[in-house]
Amino acid sequence: MRIPLQITFRNMPRSESIEANISEKAGKLDRFYGRIMSCRVVVEESQRRRHQGKQYSVRIDLTVPGKELAVTREENEDAYVAVRDAFDAAVRKLEEHGRRLHGSVKAHEAPPGGRIIKIFPDSDYGFIKTFDDREIYFHRNSVLNDDFGKLKFGTEVTFIEEQGKEGPQAARVAISNR
Repeated sequence: MRIPLQITFRNMPRSESIEANISEKAGKLDRFYGRIMSCRVVVEESQRRRHQGKQYSVRIDLTVPGKELAVTREENEDAYVAVRDAFDAAVRKLEEHGRRLHGSVKAHEAPPGGRIIKIFPDSDYGFIKTFDDREIYFHRNSVLNDDFGKLKFGTEVTFIEEQGKEGPQAARVAISNR
């Protein structure tokens, strides 16, 4: 961190042990994202008396190049648990921010596709020739949006392949919108 850690206690006395716990956890944040510029932590004892006993909430504000990340955790009766939960959430936010910057956000693979090569409307089934030259069986019940009547030779479709009793078959067949 470029700017020293700032810890604030609100509506409660300063606690050296909580401060040491926060310092330790803040020091570990650099492992998850090495370009943290500043970290501000506010530990607050709630003034609301919904419950018997004290309630603590923790807010963490992290500054990274080009962005401010904030974490606010729900109240907890134990200040240490509130601190732990807040830093766990901060780690997840930092990791997600790092993945977005590096473009490694999970992308879903496009479903396989093909063209209708045989259709038997009276018998409610047909066959798809996949783009890798395999024939896949499908039934009317597998066609989405009740589009079975719209299918004809050459119609491009996408589908999910699953193993049927007699080999591979298509499930969730949809007319391709390419």
